[in-house]
Amino acid sequence: MALPLRTNLKHFIRFIQRFKPLKRCFCAAVCPEIKEPPLNARVFSGIQPTGVPHLGNYLGALENWVALQDQYPSVLYSIVDLHSITQPQDPDKLRNNILDMAASLLACGINPEKAILFQQSQVSEHAEFCWILGCLTSMPRLRHLPQWKMKSKQKNEGSVGLYIYPVLQAADILLYKSTHVPVGEDQVQHLELAQDLARIFNLHYGELFPEARALLSSTRKVKSLRDPSSKMSKSDSQAMATISITDSPDDIAQKIRRAVTDFTSEVTFDPQARPGVSNLVTIHAAVARLSVEEAVSAAKGLDTGAYKGLVSEAVIQRLAPLREEIQRRRADPAHLEALLALGSRRARQLAAPVLDEVRHRVGFS
Repeated sequence: MALPLRTNLKHFIRFIQRFKPLKRCFCAAVCPEIKEPPLNARVFSGIQPTGVPHLGNYLGALENWVALQDQYPSVLYSIVDLHSITQPQDPDKLRNNILDMAASLLACGINPEKAILFQQSQVSEHAEFCWILGCLTSMPRLRHLPQWKMKSKQKNEGSVGLYIYPVLQAADILLYKSTHVPVGEDQVQHLELAQDLARIFNLHYGELFPEARALLSSTRKVKSLRDPSSKMSKSDSQAMATISITDSPDDIAQKIRRAVTDFTSEVTFDPQARPGVSNLVTIHAAVARLSVEEAVSAAKGLDTGAYKGLVSEAVIQRLAPLREEIQRRRADPAHLEALLALGSRRARQLAAPVLDEVRHRVGFS
């Protein structure tokens, strides 16, 4: 007797997922067709407390986070302060950055009644589970991950924390038996480590963890305004390269006015040949909720200088309500702290039973 088509499809996807070169292209095409998530579906994602997010964070991740709250039955978003200390941090600044990020997430539309919003370090199970998973992870596996390669070269010698950073990411995901993780393409290999560790743990100690799927955002990456070959980053040494979502209208206009373009006046979209102009088109399309084709059409008859003015107005209009809401929420730090404490308690209610079961299976209890 033939199995139903949906059952066959699910088995085939699981088969394809074990072959990493095929997984990305196939799952990106097929998984979106399974529109209704199962009742046990759970989304987990985290963001480092770097203060207020920039435009690339907002368009590339946070808008998607807000949408996922209404699409999945269980959603957790963590401010991952344990991850942040792989780089030296000023304690007072870190405390402020955590509250800035909480205010920003709430202003962008994260709803604590729909999603569990919490501070990672306040759920100690993350750190303990990281140690257990670390004992199942080989050093060569970690050495080949892109983040270690890149950052250890920049620092000449990275910390142990930076080295096991992906194991902590895996612990974050598996601790809640997450089934879906919104990630950028640059994080797919780290999610693959989480999938591998789920299989390794299940093989050694019995079936317990699902292999979480990637939810790749359809939003194009926002690039640096000063170097369109690199993505927009808060750590960029050039102040004009990155737009914070709390930038003033004058700051936004100045940054876009100084954005790198080229010597062709016509506005077209060609990321390879015209990366700077194409980045402006990407930003315009995203903030104005247009297709790329509609954004290019709106620029008809404008040279790149005039088009920068059009992009500035669209960005200013989109970010103004966010800036005001962040300022309002940041004025009440006690309320932010209480929300994070409540979220951490809710997260721990989910995490503690899972870690108890892990301890039992490993032999600690």
